[in-house]
Amino acid sequence: MKSLDGVNKKNDVSQKDVQAVANDVNTEPEKIDFSKVEIEPLFKDFVDFENFSKSDFRAVKVLECEAVPKSKKLLKFTLDDGTGENRTILSGIHEYYEPEELVGKTCIAITNLPPRPMMGIDSCGMLISAVHNEEGVEKLHLLMVDNHIPAGAKLY
Repeated sequence: MKSLDGVNKKNDVSQKDVQAVANDVNTEPEKIDFSKVEIEPLFKDFVDFENFSKSDFRAVKVLECEAVPKSKKLLKFTLDDGTGENRTILSGIHEYYEPEELVGKTCIAITNLPPRPMMGIDSCGMLISAVHNEEGVEKLHLLMVDNHIPAGAKLY
């Protein structure tokens, strides 16, 4: 096997840089304590596959995100859904996220819900989040996926 030393020098990569990356790779994943987490019970009713398959879940890229004026909860998302036209979705997650931290993220949305007016703006879909309670406090995490997933990719 050939040494990568020449390649590293050509790309201005030092042995220190290589070691730093190796150290990052070898670190153990963060341990999370879920012992105080409460989740909602699973639904008892089944949804038949035909109805479930009518839901159109897509990867969407956050192009812009801003707080909705006169609302404490709503964020207005301008999204790339892969169609070539921007999609607007409003989501009541401002308590959990600041708009600027979401720009550029890849999220999951259901795109075939009928438009729903909220604060005078049509919300055309719903962003998917995970919700649970922890010590009596609601926690919410917007589902964000790998940025290598293109806008418009269908989820099955």
